[in-house]
Amino acid sequence: MYARRRRLYFAMMGTCVVLFVLAWGVVRLWSVPAAVGMCVVAMVIPPLAAMIANRRGPDDRWWDDPSGDPQSDEWWDELDGKKRR
Repeated sequence: MYARRRRLYFAMMGTCVVLFVLAWGVVRLWSVPAAVGMCVVAMVIPPLAAMIANRRGPDDRWWDDPSGDPQSDEWWDELDGKKRR
């Protein structure tokens, strides 16, 4: 799971860099508005890449991890129905 998210993150960030380089290295020679549009698209990619890289998948069981406080963990287990008295 982690490796797939990491590859997707680097692919998105690579696309962002390529868009910037192409926009101001090549596309601006023919159309400045198109280059600006490419930069706007590239500007949106990093926040989306960060959200995708940090999201939890269905296999990630982060909500089951104990917090370290035995009283709090016991209370949450009781609410979740794990420990029935």
